[in-house]
Amino acid sequence: MTGAIRVGVGGWTYEPWRGVFYPEGLAQKRELEFASRALSSIEINGTYYSTFKPDSWRKWRDETPDGFVFSVKASRYCTNRKVLSEGGESFNRFLSQGLTELGDKLGPINWQFMGTKKFDPEDFEGFLKLLPPEKDGLRLRHALEVRNPTFATEQFHDLARKYGAAIVYAVDDEEPTWPCIDEETSDFRYARLMSSREDEANGMTAAELDAIAARARGWAKRGDVFAYFISGAKVRNPAAAQALIENLA
Repeated sequence: MTGAIRVGVGGWTYEPWRGVFYPEGLAQKRELEFASRALSSIEINGTYYSTFKPDSWRKWRDETPDGFVFSVKASRYCTNRKVLSEGGESFNRFLSQGLTELGDKLGPINWQFMGTKKFDPEDFEGFLKLLPPEKDGLRLRHALEVRNPTFATEQFHDLARKYGAAIVYAVDDEEPTWPCIDEETSDFRYARLMSSREDEANGMTAAELDAIAARARGWAKRGDVFAYFISGAKVRNPAAAQALIENLA
């Protein structure tokens, strides 16, 4: 069986999208409603910086259609630490804020690490042990976004497999030192595509989008896929996501 391929962007509040992605005159309070019907997933980025009340999570759930899925960026207080394995309290605070109110619209959690964070096998395994497999009866799927070249090692891949965590496939042409890891370590895949360009109406050429679609189809043979156009020429990211969705149809 092939998995579902969900495609989207990071966040939904971005002023330059108004009149480009969002129709002129659309009320800001309806932007999530609109975006969730044009895309199949969105990565919630605000959770990296702050927590939200359960009412907010319920509101997001209720404004989006059946089948739509959010991914959630984990708090920086969990990942921007000298000793990762000592972050239990931060983990609990992040996971207990109400994200399970999303119900079946809760997708993976993206644990993003700064480029200065080097791979320490013992400490990183301690971190992975803190990742709970479920919360409030919902399965939690964990994705690891690493940005230091020391993670480009089989030891890291093996640790991710041991704990069933996906390694984020991250592509950023402006950050050539970041490891671009395409490894199957879980039953789902997570991609962050950060190379859109403003001089392309769809952010990328048709050939580039074809290549991404082919890669996503290959991943989907083994499970669900979550792909997000992030950063790059951010104003073009919704168009890139829509073009990829059309390509995959």
